[in-house]
Amino acid sequence: MQVESSGRPHNAGLTGGKAGRMERDFEGKVAVVTGTTGIGEGAALRLARGGASVCALGIDTAANARLAGMAREQGLVLQTIAADVSKAADVEKAFAETVARFGGIDVLVNCAGIQTYGTVVTTTLEDWDRVIDVNLKSIYLTGHFAIPYMIRRGGGAIVHIASVQGHACQRNVAGYAASKGAIHALTRSMALDHAKDNIRVNSVSPGSVRTPMLEFAARELGGPGQGMEDKIVEFGAKHPLGRVGTIEEIADLIAFLAGPHCGFCTGADFLADGGLKAGLSV
Repeated sequence: MQVESSGRPHNAGLTGGKAGRMERDFEGKVAVVTGTTGIGEGAALRLARGGASVCALGIDTAANARLAGMAREQGLVLQTIAADVSKAADVEKAFAETVARFGGIDVLVNCAGIQTYGTVVTTTLEDWDRVIDVNLKSIYLTGHFAIPYMIRRGGGAIVHIASVQGHACQRNVAGYAASKGAIHALTRSMALDHAKDNIRVNSVSPGSVRTPMLEFAARELGGPGQGMEDKIVEFGAKHPLGRVGTIEEIADLIAFLAGPHCGFCTGADFLADGGLKAGLSV
């Protein structure tokens, strides 16, 4: 299993910029984040800037190395592990590595996800299985292996990245919408099952956020002669706030839900969609 690490001691100080001013709201905590691009990258960096020791799991080794390099430059305690989070053996090994290095797990953030397009007729069986495995099965697997470690620490917090499309979806995204709607239900189930263990479980449902996945969608869905940037502007215009969201905005919400200021919230989904769902009935 390939590991990339910042190599910095846990008490390495943050200097300069936003990182130097940020509240150390995760000091002494250990966090695991799935996904090392887009929202996963942003969440891992935000938690590490808040003082957490972070392990980020990703299948893209180049992205893993890039994130580990960013952490080194900022003096953060963040290692990346090459893992396919849809595979039980990879997830189990990654959590064992995290605990061996940092002593336990307090926070789990599930950001890994893929987008597929198609109806139930046009979506291939292979694409259906892959989107369900990556977007949904991975959450079962990470919870399965993380929660026993959290219980040993006296509790913890879990945040899943769902989507506004789990509430109200566009056409031609049957597999993706199904996986995200299922995350809402699984969030509620996990929250009820593990409240007694002092583990809070919530989800975040973003609208359009400027990530590599959104850029891929913009290239795929752009009309004749329409560039990616023009399509992203078009996506943004559908939101009442008139723009797409940023990775940092979602990462800050994740940190709030996982942190000490959100102790009475569990079993809920939090929309971060620029007002998109609120405007659907207008």
